[in-house]
Amino acid sequence: MTSTAYDLPAPTTDLAAVTAELAETAAEYDRSGAIPVRGLEVAHRAGLLTATVGTRFGGQGAGPRETARILTALGEGDPSVALIVANTLMAHAAQATHSHWPQAFYDDVLRRSVTGPAPVNAIRAEPELGAPARGGLPRTTISRSGEGWVLNGHKAYATGASALAYHQVWVVTDDPEPRVGHVLVPGDLPGITWVDTWDHLGLRASNTHDVIYDGVELPLDAFVEIPRGADGVYRDPAAVAGPGSFGHPALYIGVARAARTAFTEFTRSRVPAALGRPIATTERIQAVAGEIDLQIAQAETLLHGALLRIEAGDETVHPQLSVLKVAIARSVVAAVQTAVAALGNPALSRRNSLERHLRDVLCVRVHPPQEDAALIAAGQRVLGGS
Repeated sequence: MTSTAYDLPAPTTDLAAVTAELAETAAEYDRSGAIPVRGLEVAHRAGLLTATVGTRFGGQGAGPRETARILTALGEGDPSVALIVANTLMAHAAQATHSHWPQAFYDDVLRRSVTGPAPVNAIRAEPELGAPARGGLPRTTISRSGEGWVLNGHKAYATGASALAYHQVWVVTDDPEPRVGHVLVPGDLPGITWVDTWDHLGLRASNTHDVIYDGVELPLDAFVEIPRGADGVYRDPAAVAGPGSFGHPALYIGVARAARTAFTEFTRSRVPAALGRPIATTERIQAVAGEIDLQIAQAETLLHGALLRIEAGDETVHPQLSVLKVAIARSVVAAVQTAVAALGNPALSRRNSLERHLRDVLCVRVHPPQEDAALIAAGQRVLGGS
């Protein structure tokens, strides 16, 4: 691919300001479920949607630790925006390290990214299959037609919905010996229909709807095959955690931070008549605040500690990345649940942002590899199984 450098917005160093601006509209988008247009514009203006674009394309080439820092800040402001950004940053990071997009398509997404948000997402799950990390081949197919491909199928949980500039769709070819991989699809092509299925507990503004592809025509180089393993079996890249996949847990650390702030503000302002002073001055609430902080510190240390070890060339951490994601997920959920449990009814009221943070943080558990799969794989490794 011939590199073309684009004048992309430079990533801001004032992430706290971005967090604050996103937080202004997070509750509104949570209630409406609409695409968080204003939040995506904030992320774009701050240069955060393209922070991982390779330097040869005009980007900053942010690595996993800087990406995690960005996504924690976005998750603290609005995790629905953060999830859409996380998926986009992972796509750009992959292109930076291994160019596989057709040049015309990647030039197009970068041109769009100069003037406004151009989100990208790997669209993989299906109603029948579920998430491919659990195994199995997709039913969504591409067929040869003339000089290119025709895409047909039904996908589920496609975060970003109609806001997406490009889809990376998990497909199987209809060859006698089927091949599996991703096909790159501009989001505005004819034959793409969105089905509004997303009515979720958390991340309600992420617009993780179903999408139907009906006769979508694509060029021949739009298909990127995933190689088979040595045993002849296709391995889903999302089935095992890697450094690039730590963006998802990073954004939920942001949710836990937001919950810590909400807890602090409530306890400082709550003055029961019988006590005559803020409950934040009591040792019970101080101990709860300490527990919340412990859980967040644990999650942050696991996240950045693992990425620092990888940067230092310590390959021994790689087999443990999946269980480290599990540990981070447990910590952020515990942090928010601790805050909610301590405050009781007020924390479960929709007038209190803790209610939203609790719903949002629970979504950390759905990102592959999920807890049981990660623990089984780790146990087999430890015990010497297959």
